[in-house]
Amino acid sequence: MLFTYHAIDQDGHERDGTIEAPSQEVAVAALQRRNLVISAIESGEKKSLLDIEFSLFNRVSNKEVVILSRQIATLFEAQVPALRIFRLLAAEVDNRRLADVLSTVADDLQGGSPISKALARHPKVFTTFYVNMVRAGEESGKLSETFSYLADYLDRSYDVLSKAENALIYPIFVIAVFFGVMALMLTLVIPKISAVLLDSGQAIPIYTQIVIGFSGFLVNYGIFIVIALIGFGFYAWQLGKTERGKLVLDKLKLTVPYVGDLYRKLYLSRIADNFATMLLSGVPVIEALDISASVVGNAAYAAVLTEVGADVKGGSSISDALGKHPEIPGIMVAMTKVGEETGELGKILTTLAKFYSREVTNAVDTLVGLIEPVMIVLLGLGVGILLAAILLPIYNLAGAI
Repeated sequence: MLFTYHAIDQDGHERDGTIEAPSQEVAVAALQRRNLVISAIESGEKKSLLDIEFSLFNRVSNKEVVILSRQIATLFEAQVPALRIFRLLAAEVDNRRLADVLSTVADDLQGGSPISKALARHPKVFTTFYVNMVRAGEESGKLSETFSYLADYLDRSYDVLSKAENALIYPIFVIAVFFGVMALMLTLVIPKISAVLLDSGQAIPIYTQIVIGFSGFLVNYGIFIVIALIGFGFYAWQLGKTERGKLVLDKLKLTVPYVGDLYRKLYLSRIADNFATMLLSGVPVIEALDISASVVGNAAYAAVLTEVGADVKGGSSISDALGKHPEIPGIMVAMTKVGEETGELGKILTTLAKFYSREVTNAVDTLVGLIEPVMIVLLGLGVGILLAAILLPIYNLAGAI
């Protein structure tokens, strides 16, 4: 829950801001730990409809976190103190939500909290992966390099993910238009034309009878089909909220022809990139595997990484643990083994991440190149078949007259 507060600091200056907490008591206790004297605090929920803030338009995007990480790295390299960095960035960023988060982080730093712990209080902005990377940077004394690593990683991840998502948006849109056009023709156009044919009393070809029958079915029972689809969608949405359901849906996602292969390469790229970035930043192997499992974005691969982490903890090598799972391709297992033997696992995984990123890009380009002509042909064939099935009998009727 978000609370808005008005307080006075140790220097007697008035302070206004927001804080996230499960209850007002917890929020008050957190503010008092920052040596603030609270004069007013209330829930951040707005009472007026004009003041309602939709989280969709007030969220922090990946791009903003990438830019933020670049700025933090640059300021650390310039020997600017951490507290000053977050105060400065909180005043400069345009996103109000991000500004509030940075201001809260600065308050926590002023109260003696480590950077990683202060960032961990905002999981919707800074992921577990991000926080653990910062913690490793604090322990190694290389915070500027860590934030540079993070910016590079987030930039790569954002680029690959956005390409994959953009590639899927277009075909989904075209397919939706296709079914929309077909549904409109079958429910609005075909019934009116078929009435003419039925009233004529002439023999109707079998293919025309099929189209008329299907059109009548949609007109009479289409609403039940729509309700069933909505119910199925709601069921799938609820199923996706459970661990077992999410695992089933994520496995199903990987079995879709071509698209499943695209997703598989995307997740392998993310795994290799996550793992390499953390190893190069000094995060222990077991912890790196656990964090990669939590941020990979697919329950099937998360389960694989969890089992790999348990095997490695039990004394197995990473390559042997990966080799037990068919979801991990042989090239990744072989490259990992080479990295373990040479002591260059981080660099090897970086190479693998670049390889799979290129594979995702190539797959996206191929999909975009093929989907447009294929969908146009299918749309043309579908509409053409419908029109031919209805219009040809009408032409025959006109010729008979």
